Amino acid sequence: MRDIILDCDPGHDDAVAIILAGGNPAINLLGVTTVGGNQTLPKVTRNALATLRVARLDDVAVYPGCDRPLVRSVEVAEDIHGDSGLDGVELPEPTHGPEDTHAVDFIIDTVMNSEPGTITLVPTGPLTNIAMAARKEPRIVERVREVVLMGGGYHEGNWSAVAEFNIKVDPEAAHIVFNEPWPVTMVGLDLTHQALCTPEVEEKIKALGTEASEFVVGLMGFFRKAYQANQDFVDPPVHDPCTIAYLIDPSVVSTRKVPVDVELSGALTTGMTVADFRGPAPEDCHTQVAVKLDHGRFWELVTEAIAVIETR
Repeated sequence: MRDIILDCDPGHDDAVAIILAGGNPAINLLGVTTVGGNQTLPKVTRNALATLRVARLDDVAVYPGCDRPLVRSVEVAEDIHGDSGLDGVELPEPTHGPEDTHAVDFIIDTVMNSEPGTITLVPTGPLTNIAMAARKEPRIVERVREVVLMGGGYHEGNWSAVAEFNIKVDPEAAHIVFNEPWPVTMVGLDLTHQALCTPEVEEKIKALGTEASEFVVGLMGFFRKAYQANQDFVDPPVHDPCTIAYLIDPSVVSTRKVPVDVELSGALTTGMTVADFRGPAPEDCHTQVAVKLDHGRFWELVTEAIAVIETR
């Protein structure tokens, strides 16, 4: 079982990641931390709490974190996620409120109070909280088992021609996270653009006939229209749960070890994750990138997790 902290900015795909993490016995979800990203911090925090209610994970606490990038102005992805951050569904009232402890402090306390090498950090939004934690308490870097993040892309971009949203909106935070010596797996757009929610996938989820499946189908319906209108996708790529699927079953996601760094000052390339495929990777290389997804197995894991909710 993997002990994880899910650091997220729900977000339609973040919501699916929460459901997958909470619905598979291979994952022990220690807490959810939120960061300003897809929408403002108050909105994504409420979305996390509402999704936990849908998933019947009332014992999982939510810790709000940084509401803005380290240096840059706030940007949100309203065109993709709507005004609420989870448009397309009616959100239930959360069963509990957010914790008073700041996300950065929760991350530090959890890592420092756990056995070294047992906590995996799973950021699926901008990397502000993770960078702040590493700077505030540098000792967590050698104690974290690994960082498995959704962000970046070695050939793909979506917030610019070459940069992905999570990295582009706070590239300084991403630079910190990629350059710390902890193991980093980048689950970027090259992988997540393979995680398409096709009509066949949606029908299988709908066939479950539960409140949770109706919730996910509603999310995917809005997501599909948003991606068709804004990024010329027929079916929406569901990025964030790919990180969780990789932790549940590493065979779902093929990876390649390559050095990765983040561009901070390019006039056209700020936020680009620069992956060096010239190889072989140096012996001290601590970063790897996801390259190929087992689409069928991925959606099987997601559908199974949605089905589990009804048994709680």
